[in-house]
Amino acid sequence: MDKGPLLYTEKPVLGISACCMGSPVRYNGKGWNMLDNLGRDKSSFIWVPVCPELFSGLGVPRDPIHIAGESGKDVWDGTGRVIGRSRSDVTSDVIEGCNIGAKILEKSKVKAFVYLDGSPSCGVYRTSLKNKRIGKPPGVFGAHLFERGYFLIPVLDLQSPLKWWDCKRRLLAFLWIDSAEIKNKRDIYEVWYRYKFICQELDEPWAREKGNELANLDHDPDEEYIEFFKKEIMDLLRKPSKTNKIINSLWKNYSYYRRKTGETIQGILEPDTKRNITTVARELSLMERASYDKEVFFGTAPVIYRDVKRIEKDRI
Repeated sequence: MDKGPLLYTEKPVLGISACCMGSPVRYNGKGWNMLDNLGRDKSSFIWVPVCPELFSGLGVPRDPIHIAGESGKDVWDGTGRVIGRSRSDVTSDVIEGCNIGAKILEKSKVKAFVYLDGSPSCGVYRTSLKNKRIGKPPGVFGAHLFERGYFLIPVLDLQSPLKWWDCKRRLLAFLWIDSAEIKNKRDIYEVWYRYKFICQELDEPWAREKGNELANLDHDPDEEYIEFFKKEIMDLLRKPSKTNKIINSLWKNYSYYRRKTGETIQGILEPDTKRNITTVARELSLMERASYDKEVFFGTAPVIYRDVKRIEKDRI
């Protein structure tokens, strides 16, 4: 079995709330360029900006909107409404705008979306930015994306080196398994070998149970089982990890790297050493690079992105 890193060679396509890419499309005509902090990482993705409220035909500037009902999900169910500041009912307009945004994402083959939390349209865990209130999440567009299994990234996670690293490695694992061809028991075992470590980090009880289930698999699974297997892992990968779990996973895999190569990596600290999140993110990047160069499997980040030209260059 090949125990090297899995390579994702297609440039990932990310949808993003247009206001977070600098477009002045918010209700008050403002926007923020939240991608500057990514530096060169920005060029590793294709970006598809959308604004459901702008697509609703509400214009800029416009009345701010809010959800009348339990959440944006109720708007789709017909039990909630979207109301403007002037008490105008813009429900049908917003639904139309969300549908337009969804079609753009689908046409662009987007599977992941960077969203502005606090927005009544794009928000997932907040639909208000006032006085730290959460509003009525998820928003209308956010509910649509969540229910359809998109990999969702809060835009503020792009500003944290560690949260962004966590997003990227989970995203690449999400995209790879989504497109993976799994046909039989052997294929499932090979995928699980590579994914079990990140699954253990994210949800150890579930991963242990899934490992036992696969160990007792005595026949080639049918298509339904395979699709459910992929969906379970993809749903797990949508959830962020925690700093202490990432550090422990890093150390576990670094110990494996040292046994395998007999080498150390300068800059990787022991798990109980105090350091900030920027340092942790740097350690993880060092581990990724060294593992790729030495062809040693790094279970904390089982999939890495390399375009074909770069792979050819690395092999020279």
